[in-house]
Amino acid sequence: MTSSQSQRFAARIERWPIAGSFTISRGAKVEAVTVVAEVSRGGLTGRGECVPYPRYGETPEATLAALLAMQDPVSRGLDRKGLQALMPPGAARNALDCALLDLEAKTSGQRVWNLLGRPAPAPCITAYTISLASPEAMAAATAKAAHRPLLKIKLGGDGDGKRIAAVRKSAPESELIVDANEAWTSDNLEQNLAACAEAGVTLVEQPLPAGQDGALARIRRPLAVCADESVHDRASLEGLRERYDAVNIKLDKTGGLTEALAMAEAAHALGFEIMIGCMVATSLAMAPAMLLAQAARYVDLDGPLLLARDRDGGLRYDGSVVYPPEAALWG
Repeated sequence: MTSSQSQRFAARIERWPIAGSFTISRGAKVEAVTVVAEVSRGGLTGRGECVPYPRYGETPEATLAALLAMQDPVSRGLDRKGLQALMPPGAARNALDCALLDLEAKTSGQRVWNLLGRPAPAPCITAYTISLASPEAMAAATAKAAHRPLLKIKLGGDGDGKRIAAVRKSAPESELIVDANEAWTSDNLEQNLAACAEAGVTLVEQPLPAGQDGALARIRRPLAVCADESVHDRASLEGLRERYDAVNIKLDKTGGLTEALAMAEAAHALGFEIMIGCMVATSLAMAPAMLLAQAARYVDLDGPLLLARDRDGGLRYDGSVVYPPEAALWG
């Protein structure tokens, strides 16, 4: 299914310096490398941004190549329904899906939520991420962010009990969620979950490696456990119910907002709580996810707060409260 009017397509790699560095169990980085897709028709341009993730075998160069390979279908008027059939889930499809949605909204003169028949998004509280480091360094970083109501703590295996205890001491009033990024093992799983429960953590993301998380079904979980690397799109939901209580929906995993919205409905129907997450990226990548934030128990859209600077016209952040995008940014 395509539109009758020809479209122009462009894509490029962008690099955005991170304020300091961003460290998780798999390593540290000092810049966010994003890929932006732009689809133009009738003097209007829709934009979408994605972050290729090496964990899933994605690189900026391969993502850009995958997008540029869509030049002919896009020029012939490819729409979002056709896109779902032509590209697999992943970062590249996310950028193009969001660009097509942005263009639909601009062409129709409507905000994207009206176009989709959804309620207008409201401001919401986002988590703020504390990078993995020594207990002392994490405690110091947490103390500077202790005024924020929701903190996401990156953990990494050995010594995590000491890390989360130190973090809690520095932020006695904040709600804490934890992301282990697959760094725990079946041997230390229960010990680390107990340490998190003792610190009053309300959610732990992806404690075990995807595909090696069967132990989660065999233990009594003292707090909610959320799938991240173990869940991608709707097709991956059904098999997770015995192991996880929540799922982290990220547009770069689902391949765009179109699939993410359908996935959120399917996840709720299966009894999962929902977290809406992000990669470190600019407000252009966060803006579409604001439509999902309304139905999420946990919102983690702090990517622009971790950058040295955001793109012009970015989302408004007031402390930890993030506001819906202006039409000039997206949607």
